Amino acid sequence: MKLFLASFLALVLVSCETSVKNTTLTGPIFGTSYSVLYDSDVNYKPQFDSLFAVINMSMSTYIPTSDISKINRNEDSLVDAHFEKVFNTSKIIYKATQGAFDPTIGALVNAWDFGPGGKIVNLDSLKIDSLMLSVGFDKVQQNNHILKKPEGAFIDFNAIAKGYGVDVIGQFLESKNIKNYLVEIGGEIRTRGINAEKQLPWKVGVEQPHFDGTQSILKGITVKDEAMATSGTYRKFKVDENGNKYAHIINTETGYPSKTNLLSISVIASDCMTADAYATAFKTMGVEKIKTFLKSHPELKVFLIFENDQHEFETLGLNGFPEE
Repeated sequence: MKLFLASFLALVLVSCETSVKNTTLTGPIFGTSYSVLYDSDVNYKPQFDSLFAVINMSMSTYIPTSDISKINRNEDSLVDAHFEKVFNTSKIIYKATQGAFDPTIGALVNAWDFGPGGKIVNLDSLKIDSLMLSVGFDKVQQNNHILKKPEGAFIDFNAIAKGYGVDVIGQFLESKNIKNYLVEIGGEIRTRGINAEKQLPWKVGVEQPHFDGTQSILKGITVKDEAMATSGTYRKFKVDENGNKYAHIINTETGYPSKTNLLSISVIASDCMTADAYATAFKTMGVEKIKTFLKSHPELKVFLIFENDQHEFETLGLNGFPEE
């Protein structure tokens, strides 16, 4: 399970007056919180909560009666349209990243005590090799709302479902003919139009990594009609006897936590589900592989924060990631 970083909303004051007022709705969801701003006086919180409940019952590994929990216990369960959309997008990104993004790595996520299933005591290479036999999203097939997977496979959509939830709320607002909004869940965001109340573009923040749990913003950027997701390693990691930091993202080739100098990865894409998944996948790829990958994926804008050999922070914007 990945850690999703908090973005901030920069509500810049302007001298001109405007009659438009944003509605702001907030609340807890998916183990974190959501915030939605939109230019209408209609309160859609009941509809939001209803949509969140449906998504949770479809894909939450923390709810024993959800569809995905039943599937992971090898019980027969039909999947809904939400599950199918996330499943199909996961397949596309799994193939594009050559398995760097793989929702079947959940058994290893649990084994290393980063997931909902509970860690394995005295985890060794033999146990890891055994668990790796069920890893591989290409082994999972979906047809006529029925999912078929290896018996030992554990599917976990936590690295993409939060972004999908952002998109669902955004699409709901669009169905109500709301053209100006910002949806944020646990730092993952989707924007359309402008901040109508301020008559300015939506601005969000990229967080400065801090290992001590404090929070500050490194830079603020404008995001218009796009979505952004950020994944980081600096709040949830393991440290070995040599001081090496290992991310909570499990390497899908080895089954071990990823040793990485990447601290934060922000991805801008047309939808938040895609941005969310790639932000996770890139964490196991490393800076050079990400740079090579993005040459053939100009639709993704990426901002990296990483630690160099002198243990200093460096940043790198790719494919036109906004400067401000």
